[in-house]
Amino acid sequence: MFDKLEDLLVRYEELMSELAEPGVADDAARFKRLMKEQSDLAPIVETYSEYKKSKQDIEDSLEMLEAESDDEMREMLKEELSDAKENVAKLEDKLKILLLPKDPNDDKNVIVEIRAGAGGDEAALFAAEIYRMYVHYAEGRGWKVETMEADEIGIGGMKSVTFMITGQGAYSVMKYESGVHRVQRVPETESGGRIHTSTISVAVMPEAEEVDVVIDEKDIRIDVMRASGNGGQCVNTTDSAVRLTHYPTGIVIYSQTEKSQLQNKAKAFALLRAKLYDIEQQKAHDAEAELRKSQIGTGDRSEKIRTYNFPQGRVTDHRIGLTLYKLDKVMNGDLQEIIDACIAADQAAKLVKMQ
Repeated sequence: MFDKLEDLLVRYEELMSELAEPGVADDAARFKRLMKEQSDLAPIVETYSEYKKSKQDIEDSLEMLEAESDDEMREMLKEELSDAKENVAKLEDKLKILLLPKDPNDDKNVIVEIRAGAGGDEAALFAAEIYRMYVHYAEGRGWKVETMEADEIGIGGMKSVTFMITGQGAYSVMKYESGVHRVQRVPETESGGRIHTSTISVAVMPEAEEVDVVIDEKDIRIDVMRASGNGGQCVNTTDSAVRLTHYPTGIVIYSQTEKSQLQNKAKAFALLRAKLYDIEQQKAHDAEAELRKSQIGTGDRSEKIRTYNFPQGRVTDHRIGLTLYKLDKVMNGDLQEIIDACIAADQAAKLVKMQ
């Protein structure tokens, strides 16, 4: 591990020299690549520098202890030695995590697709609530949320909704939300007061650039039409809505959230690219079945990952055995404790596999 850290330290110094060269910013692509590598290495280099300083503190304290005869000074040096040893152990653990192989998609924006499952209207209502939960969470982190398509029902629910979250590292956080979410509560329409169980599915896909997915024009059919809202109310008097049909996969994308046909077409292609890229990612995961089993929440989309129990006010994440009694806060976007726990469990599983 330490040989690798020394190599990374040398590489970091080389990067800083290259970035200091006159005219480095003239080549935008190279400058962007260098800045990205520098920002990726910076946390490792800073932690390793702190680690080396703590190791030096241990050596200094041991030398001073040998030479010191005053009891009070010896006690002080022993305390400093103990603190330095504790810090070294913590920094070693942190360095192991920082050196874990990074998911190449972690820095990407995400496209999230929520679909109502079992439970009829109650599932659609819950889908809309989970959508609002993610919007609140994203906005709390300063991320931008843009709805791409939504199939709403008249009572405030959503059969499906697709939206993009734009923000640094969005995929690294949101990827743990993929899977089946279950709600247990008494629906407003239930006169007998019985608790119903409904489900929705959440798919989190990294945004795919055009270089990630090449779409052959011959594989696409593009239809344009007028957008319409609930009850047949005309939303637009021009043919601004766009429907894409991808023949090889049978994927159909419909986009009508923008007033411009060009904007709707761009959104539809962005969603299609993400879905095609996601299919390739899932194939790769299936080919590495053992790796997928060792990861938290980035594998099987049919996996039931979380239960929201309204009568008891609790949320349980089944993958990591975490239960929190703060359902109201979670539904209002307070997801960080759950996500942090998923990240920690994922890192722990990967560390065990590397040993």
